[in-house]
Amino acid sequence: MNFEGLDPGLAEYAPAMHSTLDPVLDAHLNPSLLQNVELDAEGVALETLPVQESMHIMEGVYSELHSVVAEVGVPVSVSHFDLHEEMLWVGSHGGHATSFFGPALERYSSFQVNGSDDIRQIQSLENGILFLTKNNLKYMARGGLIIFDYLLDESEDMHSLLLSDSSTLLIGGLQSHILEMDLNTVQETQKYAVETPGVTVMRQTNRFFFCGHTSGKISLRDLRTFKVEHEFDAFSGSLSDFDVHGNLLAACGFSSRLTGLACDRFLKVYDLRMMRAITPLQVHVDPAFLRFIPTYTSRLAIISQSGQCQFCEPTGLANPADIFHVNPVGPLLMTVDVSASKQALAFGDSEGCVHLWTDSPEPSFNPYSRETEFALPCLVDSSLPPLDWSQDLLPLSLIPVPLTTDTLLSDWPAANSAPAPRRAPPVDAEILRTMKKVGFIGYAPNPRTRLRNQIPYRLKESDSEFDNFSQVTESPIGREEEPHLHMVSKKYRKVTIKYSKLGLEDFDFKHYNKTLFAGLEPHIPNAYCNCMIQVLYFLEPVRCLIQNHLCQKEFCLACELGFLFHMLDLSRGDPCQGSNFLRAFRTIPEASALGLILADSDEASGKGNLARLIQRWNRFILTQLHQDMQELEVPQAYRGAGGSFCSSGDSVIGQLFSCEMENCSLCRCGSETVRTSSTLLFTLSYPEDKSGKNYDFAQVLKRSICLEQNTQAWCDNCEKYQPTIQTRNIRHLPDILVINCEVNSSKEADFWRVQAEVAFKMAIKKHGGELSKSKEFALADRREVGSPEGVLLCPSIEELKNVWLPFSIRMKMTKNKGLDVCNWTDGDEMQVVEKLGWGPARAEEEHGVCVYDLMATVVHILDSRPGGSLVAHIKVGETYHQRKEGVTHQQWYLFNDFLIEPIDKHEAVQFDMNWKVPAILYYVKRNLNSRYNLNIKNPIEASVLLAEASLARKQRKTHTTFIPLMLNEMPQVGDLVGLDAEFVTLNEEEAELRSDGTKSTIKPSHMSVARITCVRGQGPNEGIPFIDDYISTQEQVVDYLTQYSGIKPGDLDAKISSKHLTTLKSTYLKLRFLIDIGVKFVGHGLQKDFRVINLMVPKDQVLDTVYLFHMPRKRMISLRFLAWYFLDLKIQGETHDSIEDARTALQLYRKYLELSKNGTEPESFHKVLKALYEKGRKMDWKVPEPEGQTSPKNAAAVFSSVLAL
Repeated sequence: MNFEGLDPGLAEYAPAMHSTLDPVLDAHLNPSLLQNVELDAEGVALETLPVQESMHIMEGVYSELHSVVAEVGVPVSVSHFDLHEEMLWVGSHGGHATSFFGPALERYSSFQVNGSDDIRQIQSLENGILFLTKNNLKYMARGGLIIFDYLLDESEDMHSLLLSDSSTLLIGGLQSHILEMDLNTVQETQKYAVETPGVTVMRQTNRFFFCGHTSGKISLRDLRTFKVEHEFDAFSGSLSDFDVHGNLLAACGFSSRLTGLACDRFLKVYDLRMMRAITPLQVHVDPAFLRFIPTYTSRLAIISQSGQCQFCEPTGLANPADIFHVNPVGPLLMTVDVSASKQALAFGDSEGCVHLWTDSPEPSFNPYSRETEFALPCLVDSSLPPLDWSQDLLPLSLIPVPLTTDTLLSDWPAANSAPAPRRAPPVDAEILRTMKKVGFIGYAPNPRTRLRNQIPYRLKESDSEFDNFSQVTESPIGREEEPHLHMVSKKYRKVTIKYSKLGLEDFDFKHYNKTLFAGLEPHIPNAYCNCMIQVLYFLEPVRCLIQNHLCQKEFCLACELGFLFHMLDLSRGDPCQGSNFLRAFRTIPEASALGLILADSDEASGKGNLARLIQRWNRFILTQLHQDMQELEVPQAYRGAGGSFCSSGDSVIGQLFSCEMENCSLCRCGSETVRTSSTLLFTLSYPEDKSGKNYDFAQVLKRSICLEQNTQAWCDNCEKYQPTIQTRNIRHLPDILVINCEVNSSKEADFWRVQAEVAFKMAIKKHGGELSKSKEFALADRREVGSPEGVLLCPSIEELKNVWLPFSIRMKMTKNKGLDVCNWTDGDEMQVVEKLGWGPARAEEEHGVCVYDLMATVVHILDSRPGGSLVAHIKVGETYHQRKEGVTHQQWYLFNDFLIEPIDKHEAVQFDMNWKVPAILYYVKRNLNSRYNLNIKNPIEASVLLAEASLARKQRKTHTTFIPLMLNEMPQVGDLVGLDAEFVTLNEEEAELRSDGTKSTIKPSHMSVARITCVRGQGPNEGIPFIDDYISTQEQVVDYLTQYSGIKPGDLDAKISSKHLTTLKSTYLKLRFLIDIGVKFVGHGLQKDFRVINLMVPKDQVLDTVYLFHMPRKRMISLRFLAWYFLDLKIQGETHDSIEDARTALQLYRKYLELSKNGTEPESFHKVLKALYEKGRKMDWKVPEPEGQTSPKNAAAVFSSVLAL
């Protein structure tokens, strides 16, 4: 409603008017109105107030049924009948809301909505009530609890709201726009401009939105686009109210007079079928409010501010006999509302009173109301003494407590509780990036991103559970907010593993990878580098070189990368994990100093810029591999992390990647200084030209290699810093050209985008009408025509879009130490061969011409997850296909963690900068493999199984639990080895409990191997361990799992341990040798053991008793139960012992061979399994407790008889 015509004195109302309310009633106030109002205890008692007698109501005629005070002396600003329950809501000028139940107007709830502004409109929803104030929208439960509190802009002055559907709200006011809000997300989704500002009344039909303006106009707007379809200029002064029913619109308002605004007694009525006004309706009251009450006819109720109400037909004549008076307590009526059933009218006046008029003695507010929920009554035993809580010595035993035999919540066992200190927040990434270390102390400038001495604590870790493809916004609203999300193809989005009760066993990796190449699992910390590991693996010289490397360093990245490459070689499509490699990576001090180690919270929240991070990692790994290779021959090799070296000839990595540079510095005094250095990669440097000029990629690459820049440098001749011109030239070309793209801002992204557009236009112009519209048509044309060798086929238009990167480049060293670089195509090569008869090999030998082919691109995907993700396009060579698939061809693949998919080669060079940003490029020389020895000689020798010293200082021979193998005991192909491993937890599992009670694993627990035991499987010493290594760890252990592992705190500490302690690498080499020699491992649950140890074992070398004694679609049986049932052994009494478990698994395998007749009688063995499962069900799979423990526990006693050996 527009309040411009109201009493000006109401605008001066202040909430302080009723802060001290005298309990003595006003003389003119009817006491019966205060039936539910609480007064001071010293004033009038509520019981003494006279209650108004029920009035006789004539059916079909509106009469006053009840009156009640909402808030004494505070004007009622709005009233609203609840659309779901039998309730009436009232809002006041003081920001207070009150609800009344039923026709008797019993007070239901009362609470403060806003402390300073009046409530302007109320809207009831299924779960709560919406309250609109000047610049605030609050959604509250009917009892007063806040569901959400949405603060609008301070400049807004809202007056009306309209619920357009169940979850969309329109809010209008005195500004020149209307807001659209989504109630599900509590966000503004649209802002519709309004040509005529000041929307104070809004209505809706199935055809239009109706907006009433303060200027006196009413606009009709389209339901979908909100555009103005029609406009009625109703009043010259201002609009007071209007209502719509069927094809009629009625409005009341003010007209301009010489003395100002005057209430117009003519109602304007419009026919919505013809969109024109019909005869105005003259009434006998000053209309301020209008409501259609369509019961039997389209009656119209016209109400004045003084309380007069007249009913009439909108197309007939108003009869003075149809007028009745409301009798407000205050001088003015402030609000009117009609119930959904049309049986009740509610009026609110300026003194805080509410009047209910009905047309029947027992009206209902809604046709179908749900049952209202009431608060439980407070039952107090009057015989109990009152308790004064202000007394510190008050005995709490006075409070009666019911007797119970159940366990109390206060008896919560201490074992189920754990202290949870508030974790310190992570250090700002900018501080880590700029930090310089002096000794063990780091210094960095203050980035000033936080207030002094104030650090916010993150109370809730960000949720990293959800995957997934459903997170990508598909709605038009979401596309306008983040337009790149819907563009990301499904195969490029981040993939995550869904964990179940069985862990990974029932996860379908084949759905994501139908090739025989191995993906990498992404759930390990710092696994963002998976794509770069794949790139290095598919460089054949690097793969062979790394696998031939083995050194004595505990944490050598080259060794760990070689072990991981070996796993990728053995895998037949199953994913691998780089846990050991990343474990070693986290221990390298340079990696931490460069900011390459991400905390779990940083990975989940996307704090790190993955594009910059992977480019720094690229430089770091090449540097580290180069140094690890050098240290075999040159122990004192320079250990810089910047990618510049003293010598690169000592390392094959240097021969592959290194490029010798000549840096010339020319001072303005004429002094010239020349220095020589080497680099393993180049960084693109982009021109500053903003005119959209065409640049070939080769031009930018040459500019980046032969870099020229002006900078301040020290001049020995001038003996001070001087402006110098620094130029860089190369002396020879590398075999593998590595390029960091450095697209770190919108400036570089715009450059790629512009160059791709220019290249696309030039390609269209070059090919003319020969291009196909899509890839499908292009492929069909090629099948029709055929593709004879030497014939170049035209690409499709789709294949040329977003392409600036060439598949090949040609580089040549000139005689004057210059460098020529140009883009190279198959057509160019054919012309050279036809003209000169030279191939690439001869061209390089005689003229120094090198042709580089694109081998891999690493790209940053900007998907819905914070920070995005990284994927790689890799051109897999013939040797890899020959080993895996037995065919000889080359193919481009997309590597997205464990998702591997073949792609068209053009997809590798197409970069839509809205979501696919290039980060790293790898170019390799033609015929690279022919230049290097690609034979892999296994560097692991039998000597790793011989006796070795323990890391533990206190370890003595009397504590020895194993006997190392003698030279004459070395295992042969097919020998049996019993294996068992025990683990500790480094990071706890992250899981959530769903509303249906099921548990969902977000991130599995991070386990680390703590003990590995191998026992002899044949010979005179069968069952005697030859490996029993405890693995030393530098990482913090959160749970030793002593009950299941037998590992106790201190067992893995070299200072206090009495066990045979070794490094993980030492024990890993022993197991690798056993795998490579071809032994067969016998154990129980070996799949998990090998997974945590990070070993890939061929399936024909694994004899797992958990599967030997298993029936399809039945439960897995524990080793403890199998040992009791088949061997009459009771093991694992208090804790697990890996020697006992490994020996028991060997005995079970012998029992399996005996029962199945070496596998020749499966039917008889099936009967044995059936009896096993029947016995297990009867015993509930529990082993009966022994009277006296007879299982061997002390391993030292077991060897008393064989120590003489």
